[in-house]
Amino acid sequence: MGWGSILAIYLLIWTVTLFTVLPFGVRTSEEAGEDKVKGQADSAPARPMLAKKLVWTTIISAVLMVGVWWLGEAGYLDFMPN
Repeated sequence: MGWGSILAIYLLIWTVTLFTVLPFGVRTSEEAGEDKVKGQADSAPARPMLAKKLVWTTIISAVLMVGVWWLGEAGYLDFMPN
């Protein structure tokens, strides 16, 4: 598997993982007991914790990518059939 394929697959895994991780730990302003800002949506998170979620997304994606790479090297996944 070439570096371009590895990068493309990693970015796909990273994007899907990000959308999976985003809702974890989200609390609205009402649930957190904070005052809402004028014009704020009721469902807007009080503290989105994006940096923490980006780190977790990167770690989880790296582990999943190692699994995909191993499956490709073991011959279970064939991205370029003959």
